Amino acid sequence: MANAEDVRDAQRATWAGLAAGWERWDPVIHDQLTPVTAVMLGHLDPAADHRHLDIATGTGEPGLTIAARVPDGHVTLTDLAPEMLRVAERRAVARGCTNVSTRVCSADDLPFDDATFDGVTVRFGYMFLPDLAAATAGFVRVLRPRGRLCSSVWIDPGANPWTSVALGAIAREVELPPTDPDGPGMFRCAAPGCVGSLFEEAGLHDVVECDVDVELVTRSPAEYWQVVSEHVSLAVAALRGVDPATRERIRDVAMTEVSAYERDGAIRVPGRASCTVGRR
Repeated sequence: MANAEDVRDAQRATWAGLAAGWERWDPVIHDQLTPVTAVMLGHLDPAADHRHLDIATGTGEPGLTIAARVPDGHVTLTDLAPEMLRVAERRAVARGCTNVSTRVCSADDLPFDDATFDGVTVRFGYMFLPDLAAATAGFVRVLRPRGRLCSSVWIDPGANPWTSVALGAIAREVELPPTDPDGPGMFRCAAPGCVGSLFEEAGLHDVVECDVDVELVTRSPAEYWQVVSEHVSLAVAALRGVDPATRERIRDVAMTEVSAYERDGAIRVPGRASCTVGRR
């Protein structure tokens, strides 16, 4: 079994390789995940002068949205991959966010003093952490008294056809590696109450969980395939090394099946996430 450092090294390489795809499809991804960001901000309700930490920020969300809400405060964006943070920095400049800084670091080894932040967010990074309990304790450590931690994770794959359509097409042609239910992965925290229990065990109070519906909207089946095959880590890993003819067959199947989600001139594929918030 790989140790935590091996896992972090592998993830650093994975997300570095995904940075270009995330930047290319950032508008589509941003729109898809906006409902999750809105629920997270509703739970956090940041004050104008708050200091906030966004962990595993990727291309900068929800940190940049929070930065716009705390004009007299500050948001620190962190990620394991400097390539992702460079995308976030470009987005911050484009949006005129001057109250933002970035820090390359592992989510389970935060280089910040105790009780530094009024809020901490982890949007879709939680399930990839090598040691969930240790990482959660670190998130709580850097929270100020009454500060809030909010995370989001994907639930049951069956409720997320935006990924399962493409992954199902891939599985017809490629033998996917078995999933370790206790190891880092996209659906590792899918079980109801999983994240909430971790929050409570770390000493957080008033823990609340809620499901949030999302929708991946693309202009065509071809664009759907491009988006998923270039930014979903499971799909990218499974397609690595696949020969062109096989990849074309997979693409054709995915495009055919996702066509069932065409509505109002676009492909609209649903999904569902879970948001959890707790107070220190």
